[in-house]
Amino acid sequence: MGEANIGIFDSGVGGLSVLRAIREQLPGLPLVYVADQAHVPYGPRPLEEVRSFADGITRYLLAGRAKVVVVACNAASAAALYTLRQAFPQVPFVGMEPAVKPAAERTRSGVVGVLATPATFQGALYASVVERFAQGVTVLQHTCPGLVSQIEAGHLQSSQTRAILEDALQPMLAKGIDTVVLGCTHYPFVIPLIQEIVGPAVRVVDPAPAVARQVGRVLAGLSADLLGSAPAKASPVRYATSADPAQLQDLLPLLVGEQAPVRHVQWKDGALV
Repeated sequence: MGEANIGIFDSGVGGLSVLRAIREQLPGLPLVYVADQAHVPYGPRPLEEVRSFADGITRYLLAGRAKVVVVACNAASAAALYTLRQAFPQVPFVGMEPAVKPAAERTRSGVVGVLATPATFQGALYASVVERFAQGVTVLQHTCPGLVSQIEAGHLQSSQTRAILEDALQPMLAKGIDTVVLGCTHYPFVIPLIQEIVGPAVRVVDPAPAVARQVGRVLAGLSADLLGSAPAKASPVRYATSADPAQLQDLLPLLVGEQAPVRHVQWKDGALV
């Protein structure tokens, strides 16, 4: 079954932004990454459907000796993090939470923009974060329809990708935002394009480094022998996808700067095999 590892999953390539941050902060840890590209994007799907995918992928990762599971997908975190923790009480989960709190604390204009998918905005987690931490702050939202698909295709600088972002950001800029919160793990891959559109006066909040720090805190609380002593040299990541492996393989050099083999896994009766 291989060595004990940290399991990471997303509907597609978005979670690679989190994987990238974990590798930067915690080099040498064995990682397994699952992209459920057969079902990407999760954002527009019903919450119950996303929960079933998250449950199946978690079971797959645990069977592969994951000791920590990172739900590197805002839509899956919003839909399923609570139910996953109930179903697997012995497993430490790290999920995504829209970084509204730091944005609300640091905004000067009092106007913050959030880019996320419908599932994130519909979830109780997002509503709770806004209610607790954004009192007195205007929070503008946009779902950026089509952006996840553009990033999945590797179109990080295309005219269509720019048009989607301009449609989301220009009205926010007109209302005085000084901070943009990225509420989808796919979106950090278009930060250069976002910064071109919003200009240097607007701060763009990428949640991935904070998630990597939380993974470090979780690991510090586990017994030292669970993952073994991390080697000084980075362990290769084991990648898997529920779609065509070539699709993910072709994007790895662009998104994480490496070439690696990708396994094909498939859904059968609600399980990933």
